[in-house]
Amino acid sequence: MSPSALYTRVSSDKQKEGHTIDSQLGAILDYAEKEGYQIPREWYFMDEGYSGSNLVRPSLEKLRDLVFEGAIENLIVYSPDRLSRKYAHQIILLEEFKKHGANVIFIKSIKGTTPEEQLLVQFQGMISEYERAQIIERCRRGKLHKAKNGIANVLSGAPYGYNYIKKTEVSNAYYTINETEAKVVKEIFELYANGSNSINGIAKYLNQKKIPTKKNNSRWERSTVWGILKNPAYKGQACYGKTEQCERQRITRPLREKGGYTNRSNCSKDKPREQWIPISVPAIIEEDVFGITAEKLEQNKKMSKRRINQPTLLQNIMFCEQCGYSVSRTSTRTSKRKIFYYRCIGSDNYRHPNGKVCSSAPIRQDYLDELVWQEIIKLLESPELIQQEIQRRISEVSNNQASKNKKSALTKEINRLQKGIDNLLDAYSENLITLPELRKRIPELRQREKTKHKELINLELQEENKTKYMALSHNIEQFLEQIRISSNTLDIQEKQKILRLLVKEIGVSKDKITIHHSIPINEEKKTEILKSYLLCTRSHKSIIIQYCTERTR
Repeated sequence: MSPSALYTRVSSDKQKEGHTIDSQLGAILDYAEKEGYQIPREWYFMDEGYSGSNLVRPSLEKLRDLVFEGAIENLIVYSPDRLSRKYAHQIILLEEFKKHGANVIFIKSIKGTTPEEQLLVQFQGMISEYERAQIIERCRRGKLHKAKNGIANVLSGAPYGYNYIKKTEVSNAYYTINETEAKVVKEIFELYANGSNSINGIAKYLNQKKIPTKKNNSRWERSTVWGILKNPAYKGQACYGKTEQCERQRITRPLREKGGYTNRSNCSKDKPREQWIPISVPAIIEEDVFGITAEKLEQNKKMSKRRINQPTLLQNIMFCEQCGYSVSRTSTRTSKRKIFYYRCIGSDNYRHPNGKVCSSAPIRQDYLDELVWQEIIKLLESPELIQQEIQRRISEVSNNQASKNKKSALTKEINRLQKGIDNLLDAYSENLITLPELRKRIPELRQREKTKHKELINLELQEENKTKYMALSHNIEQFLEQIRISSNTLDIQEKQKILRLLVKEIGVSKDKITIHHSIPINEEKKTEILKSYLLCTRSHKSIIIQYCTERTR
């Protein structure tokens, strides 16, 4: 029985809840049983909640890796749009699978066995992609036109303090003032503009008075109050086009736990103020009050005591093992200087409806940074451990038979294409083909040859990694000695680069620090007890350092 696999996908949480992926799976399994295909459970590749317009999906990535190794001969998919909604992406995937010997079978599609059927499948994909692009562009242009004409339909909803009245056959959408919520909005601006209240203090005040939010099922957060204070709709100018889509830049800890994948590959960022399109709505706040608020917000951004511009060694890679929340940096000021602490956000009362969910205490930033850095230096003081890891990676590169087969196939294909180009040139020189025919056929062959050359260069670069590893293994002791000598003189950015090469993340609890790194160590060295280590001012306690190896490539 030839090795077979299946792939399914749904793009939204609503589809996940509707179990449409189960219906796809059931249809594929019924088809496989009927046609005699046997699919092992570990070869069920399913992406739940991922858009078909994006190729970066965790299960699809695993499937492509497996196909590249030549392990799969048959791949069963419910329909072409489950593989991708873009025709260009479909062609890329189908050519990739075919090149590595995987036969793709669509249950709900024309088989495409004859040239006419293949042409029809291609036309269906192109028309679908064209319609999608056309709909997106028409919506964008239509919304832009309505916004420039001051029509509130494009706003789709109303902020706190307003009611959104939907459009009808005889009128456009518009805002009306919600008198109950408008009183709260006025009070928020009054507390911030004319008083000494902070944004956090206003959020606490609203929660204490049990004032409901817009959805009436959540509590007031600092971000909610901040969003109200900076929204120009309250002075009578709701704005369209305040944000735009961009690629995701920050990789958060929840995202790292998913392997770096997310069903949202992009995020929103603010557009310049001059690009906003104002739409007139009823005003709740006087313009001068809004101006005072905006000026105070800008001043607070520059002068806030919480403002921290200094980088730290462990920022963005720490989490609390007691509650699972991330660890952020905060500070306090003594009579002599400013002191920085690492603090679990689960221990903040204002962040959680029933008070803090974690009892962990703050940790001095300078003490913990120095402790972790010294532990990293200790790891680097064992060249034999790094030698073992380098040898493991060299062995992986050397034993990659699929890469060798791929390189051989690419070389043969490049030679075949070059021979085809030479034959065309010979045919033209002997007047067997015309110049227009030559111009039509040569560019395609040149492009295919160029593509194959790029693939071959990528493979050769991978093989060069072996040479680099071997060169590094000869000089590793000298390299580590240089790090030890300069460890106390490196700046924070240089230390961060070294740390992030070895460490994925660091877990902190009351009496244990877990370092997740990529250097395998001996069992007896996986735990170390540091007695009476200073973690906070006038506070000594025993700390367990635990090493957790997570190999990276």
